[in-house]
Amino acid sequence: MSDSRPRRTFAVISHPDAGKSTITEALALHARAINEAGAVHGKGDRKATVSDWMAMEKARGISITSAALQFEYDGHVVNLVDTPGHSDFSEDTYRVLSAVDSAVMLVDAGKGLEPQTLKLFRVCALRGIPVITVINKWDRPGLSPLELMDKIQEQIKIRPTPLTWPVGEAGDFRGVLDRRTGEFIKYTRTAGGATIAPERRMGADQVEGDDKDVWDNAVEEHELLDLDEANHDQTTFLSGETTPVMFASALQNFGVAQLLDLLVELAPGPSTTEGLDGAVREPGDEFSAFVFKVQSGMNTAHRDRLAYARIVSGEFDRGMVVTHGTTGRPFATKFAQTVFGRETTSVEHAYPGDIIGLVNANALRVGDTIYTGPKIAYPPVPSFAPEHFMTATAGDIGRYKQFRKGIEQLDQEGVVQVLRSDLRGDQSPVLAAVGPLQFEVVEDRMLHEFNSPIRLSRLDYQVARITDAEGALGLRGKRGCEVLQRTDGTYVALFTDQWRASATARDNPEILLEAMPAGGA
Repeated sequence: MSDSRPRRTFAVISHPDAGKSTITEALALHARAINEAGAVHGKGDRKATVSDWMAMEKARGISITSAALQFEYDGHVVNLVDTPGHSDFSEDTYRVLSAVDSAVMLVDAGKGLEPQTLKLFRVCALRGIPVITVINKWDRPGLSPLELMDKIQEQIKIRPTPLTWPVGEAGDFRGVLDRRTGEFIKYTRTAGGATIAPERRMGADQVEGDDKDVWDNAVEEHELLDLDEANHDQTTFLSGETTPVMFASALQNFGVAQLLDLLVELAPGPSTTEGLDGAVREPGDEFSAFVFKVQSGMNTAHRDRLAYARIVSGEFDRGMVVTHGTTGRPFATKFAQTVFGRETTSVEHAYPGDIIGLVNANALRVGDTIYTGPKIAYPPVPSFAPEHFMTATAGDIGRYKQFRKGIEQLDQEGVVQVLRSDLRGDQSPVLAAVGPLQFEVVEDRMLHEFNSPIRLSRLDYQVARITDAEGALGLRGKRGCEVLQRTDGTYVALFTDQWRASATARDNPEILLEAMPAGGA
């Protein structure tokens, strides 16, 4: 039986600590997908968030890996992906942005546009992903709303078009003015923000008491925005020229209902997708999907491995045989799941826009395409240029088998890039990372998930360049340089510093030395 409900597939992105996991939790709460919102730093009886399920995430209060949640809302199927905010995990965020149709960008009301926020806006612009901006933490002291609008316009070169406007300055959040209806949506706090905050809609003539002065100020600013023609236009939003703006407090569950309503109303659904060779798939064409994430260790009772696939076109039926684009071989999809944080449920059918998890699909890697019918291959997700390098050795030689298995798994997931050479051998691979926090994740997961403690030793390299087999021979023996190979066969030349890399390229123009995409760019 076909499911004709519209799909909305989006990512929640931001600078670290802007409230991504909290608003993800709040969205699931308002969609009635959960009964009570967890907290990033759970206290007392308060449970943790569904998207931050790893022990290290709970301990540190930060998102380390992306997490998918599927739920129903207002006749739509919503596929929401929470992403890591820290730039050290920018590769994971970039993979997610290859699999969504829109993004919700959180901006901290007190801090404004932070470095990672600016980078993520640029990534969305490059990928043609429309962005809804949420000014979060309005329940705390912060910048003025007009100042924040100016910063978005000046620093990102995208026009903000607020759909709601705060009633009450930052730190005194009474509610919002719905700019399209002129109504006041007044919020009421709940204990710790664990349950849906009651809200009341009222006309301008019903606003009274302590709210009257702040309401009048909000109306004045709303009229200024009208004069500046800062009003929503769907065409310019979808083209990336404007960004609808809302004001919220994810922690208090203020403004979350309006965000959900706007996502199903304004965010785009699945559309035509182009493959590497120019071939295209419409959502109604034969089945195709691509893998944007691989994750293991979600179920502590089993040695599970889940390949997350975004369905691009056609209907998925569990058990269908598809073609694995990388090998050209048939691939059976017997074990397919829908995902809600770390919880999974068997799925019989799925549709364009949906994210499914393929269990123990060991042949699948990040960037792989699976399809039926005419051949299609979607663009691979690039690996970012690593800037930190360490050798890894087994901390317990008696657990070398577990060591090799763990390194192989983390490599397949893209937690780090694993580089090898005949000189170093399999006993001492080089781990390459965009940021040092990735090594902490490796240490933690190797110890607790693979039961194999490891020793990491820093290498004195700072720059990585792509080369080829001829380049590897030409660079052999050169000072301040070492060539290793990634699992995908790519030759990677490591240099002690930028000067050494530039000098080597200048003195050896016949050698291929190609820059990799910069992390977070």
